[in-house]
Amino acid sequence: GYSVSLETSGALDIAAVDPRVARIVDLKAPASGESAKNRWENIGYLRPDDEIKIVLASRADYDWAVSACRQHRLFERCPVLFSPVWDALPPAQLAEWMLQDRVPARMQLQMHKVLWGTARGK
Repeated sequence: GYSVSLETSGALDIAAVDPRVARIVDLKAPASGESAKNRWENIGYLRPDDEIKIVLASRADYDWAVSACRQHRLFERCPVLFSPVWDALPPAQLAEWMLQDRVPARMQLQMHKVLWGTARGK
């Protein structure tokens, strides 16, 4: 009777995750410095109840994300979420680009940043 989701880095293999679990795969954009670690093999394991999340810091990240999603047909595989880096990309700017380009993704704000900013837990 439970719904379970697992959010994981795009660098980790999702093949062995229990099929009852919805996977949220966090692909790393170039500004993260970790995009070379993305495990593109995971795309073949995505199901319609999984999600792709990409955190974007700039227009270059946005263009990379749209291109990667189109190249790998991610928009057709599962929901895609674009999230702006808290102190780098204004959410309104990302929304404008997405509307302008008619990108079939959802925009997601990092709720922990909205609530607590850059403060860290103790």
